[in-house]
Amino acid sequence: MERTEALARLGISHPVLQAPMAGVSTPALAAAVSNAGGLGALGLGACDVQEARAMIHALRARTQAPFNVNFFAHRPPVPDPAREAAWCDALRPYFAQFGAVPPVRLRSLYRSFAEDPQMLAMVLEEKPAVVSLHFGLPPAPVIAALKAAGIVLLASATSLAEARQIAAAGIDMIVAQGIEAGGHRGVFAPERADEGLGTLALTRLCVRHCDVPVIAAGGIMDGAGIGAALRLGAVAAQLGTAFIGCPESAADPAYRAALEAVREGGAACEPPACETGTAHTVLTDLISGRPARVLANRFSDLARPLAGQRPAAYPLAYDAGKALHAAASARGVSGFGAYWAGQGAPLARALPAATLVARLLQELRAAPA
Repeated sequence: MERTEALARLGISHPVLQAPMAGVSTPALAAAVSNAGGLGALGLGACDVQEARAMIHALRARTQAPFNVNFFAHRPPVPDPAREAAWCDALRPYFAQFGAVPPVRLRSLYRSFAEDPQMLAMVLEEKPAVVSLHFGLPPAPVIAALKAAGIVLLASATSLAEARQIAAAGIDMIVAQGIEAGGHRGVFAPERADEGLGTLALTRLCVRHCDVPVIAAGGIMDGAGIGAALRLGAVAAQLGTAFIGCPESAADPAYRAALEAVREGGAACEPPACETGTAHTVLTDLISGRPARVLANRFSDLARPLAGQRPAAYPLAYDAGKALHAAASARGVSGFGAYWAGQGAPLARALPAATLVARLLQELRAAPA
């Protein structure tokens, strides 16, 4: 499929997709991107049905343009009380620093779209133009129902094997998520070794070996990066970290300050607050139980003292991670937040979303052909 045809299927004028970013994306942000000719997105993986529907309605009140809604299609965790208790015990000393204790029992905070018929029914009623999937794929009947409703489907791949599964399942486009990307790795089976492919290599592999359009994601922050992805055969680029600093995002002040510190050439968390020093971002599974790239902070620094301790499964570990962040925040300490960001974080710009899209397009036009 040619790029112009792929963009037409998405209903957009420009090869720019805003990453869904659950917890950071907002109807205002998505609308601004869609109204500027890109594809805005809502990350609904952390929402229940009522919350998801309300966000879709709020977005539709701001734009008539197409947009993307994203869901998590992870395998639900298998209960392991011993592992979960051991994880809480390992975190106990860090809770104690803030006069708190870990949760008595870890909850599975997010229901997988693969096993949520109520969420599927809501999506089929609302019929957003695009639905994207992360962490895997739902069963074939779910995919068939979405396609029958005329919804364009995207899914994240971190390897060629995952990309081939996506194409074979009838998904319309592949989001090639390189190791540079911020947030959770979209690996289908986190217990297996992660190939750790970079965005450029993964994009090219997917373009060469899959017969569906490929969208490049990971570390892309400006028009030159978009142009590089297009030259490798991608039909568009998906940017996440680039949009965190926009005033329309839901990033809190501490998140914005950490991103600004990195942009200014420092680290998100300086010693002695954390030991990472000049590292901008790191991959960690401590916060949620799944590997994710985060601005280096106190939480990611626990990798050394907790070496050898296996976190609870995703999303059970996230219950403990959020509780620790809340305990620290109550004492004025922000170093335990899930401030996801990609390796391109030093290139971040704090611009209104529409202005940022216009700047990206200007840079893309100026990029080498």
